[in-house]
Amino acid sequence: MKQYPNIMIPEHGRGFFGIGIYDLKTVSNMGTLWRSAHIFNADFIFLIGKRYETMRTDTLKSWKHLPLFEYQTFEQFHTTLPKGARLVGVELAERSVPLATYKHSERAVYLLGAEDHGLPQEVLSVCDDIVQIPGAFSLNVAVAGSIVLYDRVAKNEMKYKV
Repeated sequence: MKQYPNIMIPEHGRGFFGIGIYDLKTVSNMGTLWRSAHIFNADFIFLIGKRYETMRTDTLKSWKHLPLFEYQTFEQFHTTLPKGARLVGVELAERSVPLATYKHSERAVYLLGAEDHGLPQEVLSVCDDIVQIPGAFSLNVAVAGSIVLYDRVAKNEMKYKV
């Protein structure tokens, strides 16, 4: 069980999950997402198309505790998806379903796009599922990723104990 001051987060049990960003626009967002992934007990994070440098937004120094995989292209990333994992795009798209009604897979890899252009159609076409977070405008990518991670934790009945 991971333990932080006054909060305990149980291990997520069976399966695994990771989260990452395609074509990152603002590097500080990766530090924030990495911190959230660490807090919500993700197994890994990844970045497609840009190199990561440690950032002040990762105040937990998550890079010491949660692996980051870096890929030059989407094709390189896609060929290395873990066996049995569902690729879940996070995007306002025609076939997306509301996150509120989405049932998370036991083995999932969540993929977000940059705020200014999201995930391209060729990436969306290979996603097993696409979820959306409703709103008048697109969210900051680190915020959207944090919401998806929280939704997974909440729906898997992981209870926080204070």
